[in-house]
Parts: sequence; C-alpha cells; structure tokens
Amino acid sequence: MPQLSEKDRDGEDRDVGSLNSHESDIETLSGPGLKRQLKNRHIAMISIGGVIGTGLFLGTASPLRNGGPLGLLLGYMVVGSMCYSTMICVGEMIAYLPIAGGPIKLAERFVNRSFSFTLGWNYWYNWAMGLPAELSAASILMNFWNKSVSSAVWITVFYIVVLIINLFGAGLYGECEFYFASIKVLTITGLIILGIVLDLGGGPDHDRIGFRFWKNPGPFVQADKIPGATGRFLGWWLVMSQAAFSFIGTEAVALAAGEARNPHALAISGNAPKVLGYTTKRGLPLFTVLASSSLGLLAYMATSSGSGRVFGWFVNMTAIAGLMGWFGISFTYLRFYAGLKAQGISRDTLPYKAPFQPYAAWYTLISTLVVCFFSGVSVFLKGHWATDTFVTNYLPFVLFPILYFGARHLLYKEPMIAPQDMDFVSGLDKVAEDTYDEKPPRNCFEKFWQWLSHAMIFIANLIHNTLSKAESYEDSVKYSPISRGIN
Repeated sequence: MPQLSEKDRDGEDRDVGSLNSHESDIETLSGPGLKRQLKNRHIAMISIGGVIGTGLFLGTASPLRNGGPLGLLLGYMVVGSMCYSTMICVGEMIAYLPIAGGPIKLAERFVNRSFSFTLGWNYWYNWAMGLPAELSAASILMNFWNKSVSSAVWITVFYIVVLIINLFGAGLYGECEFYFASIKVLTITGLIILGIVLDLGGGPDHDRIGFRFWKNPGPFVQADKIPGATGRFLGWWLVMSQAAFSFIGTEAVALAAGEARNPHALAISGNAPKVLGYTTKRGLPLFTVLASSSLGLLAYMATSSGSGRVFGWFVNMTAIAGLMGWFGISFTYLRFYAGLKAQGISRDTLPYKAPFQPYAAWYTLISTLVVCFFSGVSVFLKGHWATDTFVTNYLPFVLFPILYFGARHLLYKEPMIAPQDMDFVSGLDKVAEDTYDEKPPRNCFEKFWQWLSHAMIFIANLIHNTLSKAESYEDSVKYSPISRGIN
C-alpha cells in the first residue's frame, strides 16, 4: 500500500499520518513522553461517568422547564441517537488504529492537517470550558444547602481538588474517576428506584403520581409562552443543545489514548507551542495541565453574575463545541470509509465493523450542523433577544470554520488527502508493540474490582433503558430540590 510523503515547510520529507511524523520536532522538549497508566476498568468508567454527571443531575432542570416531560424525552432520544452514531464511527477507526491522539490524529491521516488542527483545538476548548462549568455546578449545589458561604469559596475548594488530581498524573486521575463514576452509577440507580417508588405511590403520603404532570401542565411546554404548535416545537428544540451537554464526553474512551483531551497531542502534532509537549519523568504534561486548568478561573464569574446564569453559559458553549467535535468525527469517518473503498480494503477485515455505515455518519454530520445552527433560534424571535445567549450558542459554531480555513490557507496550505493516498499502514507495527492485555486478577480483592467494573457497565446499559421510562425520569427531576433551587 502506498506511503504518503510530502515536503514539510522546512523542506524535509516526512510520512503524513505516521505516528512518529512529529515526534522528532519536540524531542528536546518532550521528556520521556506520556505513560500508559489507565487500565481497562479506568477507561470503561471514564466513558460511563462521562454521561452520568452534571448534565443529568443538575442540567435537566432547564430542558424540563423549556420542553416539558415529552419534549425532554424526545430531545434526549434524538441526541442519544446522534451520540450512538458518533460512537460507532469512532469505534471502527480506533479499533483499527488505536493511536495516541485518537480522532485528532486520525483526522490528520484521513482529512488533512488543517482539519486535525481544528478538531484538536475544538476538543481542547470543549474540555477546558467543561472545567468552569463543573465548578459553577458545584457552587450551585453547595449553595443550595448552605447559602451563607460565598460561591467563590466552593469554587476555590473544588478547583484545588481538581488541580491536585491532575498534577499527580493519569494514574491517580484514573483511580479517582473509577471511584467517582462508581458513586454516580449507584446514585443514579438509587434515584431511578426512588422515582419509580414515588411514582407508584410508595411515598409517605401514598400519593400515586402516574402521568399526572403529563396531563397538567401537559407533555409539552409553550416556550416563552409562545402559543400554538410553534411554541411547543420551539420548546422541544431548545432541549436539543441542552441535552447534548449530558452526552458530551461519551467518546472519552477514544480520547483517553495518550491523553488527547489536552494540548499535549496538539504540540506533538505541531499544532500548538512546543513547550506544551513537555512531560515530566512520571509522564505528566505539566505545562499542558497548568494551561488548561487556568481556564477554570472563569468560574469565578459566578460570584457577580450568579452561579445558575454562568452555568448556563458554560453549558451552551460546551454543548455546541462537543457537537462540533461529533461533526468532526463523522466527517473523518466518511473520509476513512472513502479511503478503504478506494484502496480496496474490505471492512470485514477490520477489528470492528460498525453497523449502518455510512448512513450513520451522514446522519451525525447533518444533524449536528442543524442543531448547532438553530441552537439559539429563540433569540431571533420578537422581544426575546439576549446577547449572552447568542454569543454562547454561536461562538463555538463559528470558531470551527474560522480555525479550519485559517489553518488551511495561512498555516498548512494543503488540500484534503485523496482517498487513494491515505495511509492505512504506518504505525500498525507500533500499535502491535504497545498492545497488551492486563494481567488476570491475582486475589479476591482484584477479582472483586474486576467484577464491579463489569457490573457497572451492565448497570449503565440498564440505566439508559430505564431512562426511557418517561414518568420516572420526569419525576426524579421534578421533585429534585436541586432542580427547584436553580429554577
């Protein structure tokens, strides 16, 4: 199979898409490089914990208020289908090429360096903005129980905890994520059971709720009191981008390879300052952690504008950036699919052959653009203009093409890679060398944790099925003191 080679801007030949194509550029700065400290159970729980968190426990109040119980359910179903399509796209590519950098490096191989540059910085923006969003959410939760303490105090406490965990490397992060995600799974399981019990009249007053709130005020809500079908449709549509915040992070299992969620992978690819590629002897990308963590200071805006309002800003920015990341993954997959077809490589030979392709990729590609484009449609209605809503909804959407065309015409000046010239070979030997199976459990304690990680995966799948029960889902949010607190 042909190897794709081109001239770098300094005139030297290199292999496009090779795992080692940029390594030499930062050899003097990079140190020993990232170390594989995440185990299978860590990665599994990172993926599960990514969809059970702030977006579900705290972020469902606003979609429920805007769309009503049925609007909420339909919105989450649509975004869930988009998430599924994204995951089977990235799953097929990563199973074949589990390289450091994940979708970012795959975009370099199958699209071009400009698209890799754009996707990389979009993911960094997405995850970096996620930090102040989580800190704002933490202050909302703590202030509900204790209003005498300033939001700045809670933000500082949680900010220090997050920073310490990240400064101790991927090993500690993986362990913390494993235990925190386990707690979240148990918590949401308990809330679902509690919701079912209360819904069926098992509370102290034995009041059977049933579908009462589907009848009054009704399954849909008139968004901003707009009458008729227009108001109901708009209420459902407003759920979409807010629901995306709950699903963003599911693809973290692919991004966990080489810690691609931070600018270290961008520095390795030559898309960020080389100093960000530096790693300590323990494999910690120190300057990358510090640079990304600095954006957590934005959470202190909550002290002047209110935690609920600031949290809404960050939800909008994170959700739209995440959807554009899904757009980038689906576009990369379509290029990957075209390359396989052009070079006569059967998908049956791949480690994982995703179903419904390429239709699922096209579905994600189009639906993400539509949702992003109309995410702030309510501000264009008469008397509903809000500058903060407009900016936070459309800034990430506009930045994506600006970054791409800027990088393509000013930085790299190269077209898309032709399908017949795509590199499906280089780096596979390196992947084979780095591939290893974890040792089997040696004692009862390790056997227990292996069983627990498998049980958590099963429970997570059960949760997704149970959440389709609209009455329990609506009930668990409707009667949550947290939901009432931010409303």
